[in-house]
Amino acid sequence: MKTEQPIFQSVFAAQWETLPAVMHKHYANRPFSHDVVMVEGKMDVEFGWLVKLFSPMLRLVGALVPYQGQGIPVEVYFRSEPDSARYCLDRVFHFPNKKPYVFYSKMVQLEGSIIIEFMKYGIGWKHRYYYNGDKVILEHMGYVWKVLGKIIPVPLGVLLGRGYAEEEALDEDRFRMKMNIIHPLFGKMYEYRGEFKVCDE
Repeated sequence: MKTEQPIFQSVFAAQWETLPAVMHKHYANRPFSHDVVMVEGKMDVEFGWLVKLFSPMLRLVGALVPYQGQGIPVEVYFRSEPDSARYCLDRVFHFPNKKPYVFYSKMVQLEGSIIIEFMKYGIGWKHRYYYNGDKVILEHMGYVWKVLGKIIPVPLGVLLGRGYAEEEALDEDRFRMKMNIIHPLFGKMYEYRGEFKVCDE
């Protein structure tokens, strides 16, 4: 049922009121609605040799952005769905000399501050959202695979490592973000980072 309460208000719970203004704009989407928030900015995308080796497969399964680059123009559309409480992300990367690459994912609130971000074919990253008074943190809780409606933990961390993401307010309209995957043996496997401005709500 559509409500006036944003999807992420229940995720952040009591912390919602303490979030910076730009985060309220960023996470303004309501469930069961046609809400769209659009942000744009530039990102750096980097990954190690192992991820580079598997980049064609990553592109096929839509698990990670498969190209590298610095200062890549990006638009992100945060969408609600009229028939669900899912929070959808359509990221459009404009790499030089390539067609725009669109990276889709959908976030589902499991309970409280626990979220699963699903990519293609049901592959998901489970994490916990919280605000530490300075940054919004996405804390790794493992990887899952959704099969026939059931969510099954999968040991992808052995190959990929642990995910981590953070978002930091810069002013009322702009924020900085970073996402990386760190392996205990191989170090940094993957990272993208950049600054965004909320352009449309």
